[in-house]
Amino acid sequence: MRKFVSFLAGLLAGAVVGVAAALLLAPLSGSQLQEKMRSRVQDLVKEGKRAAGARRAQLEAQLEVFKRGTPVTIETTPEQPQ
Repeated sequence: MRKFVSFLAGLLAGAVVGVAAALLLAPLSGSQLQEKMRSRVQDLVKEGKRAAGARRAQLEAQLEVFKRGTPVTIETTPEQPQ
């Protein structure tokens, strides 16, 4: 039981030190960080919608060619190494 209490005390002390360090070393205030993250997420959503629209247009063009019975060449990209 004594080891468990010591463990909990150490865990609590580490959490307090971690929170204090995070607050002192944070480059932005909470509201500034929220605004920066919100802006970044909105940019990513816009980019995703743009990419999805472009891909949709490509697929619709391929579908029209397929409907006409014309041979379709599908472009593939090489897989990137992991």
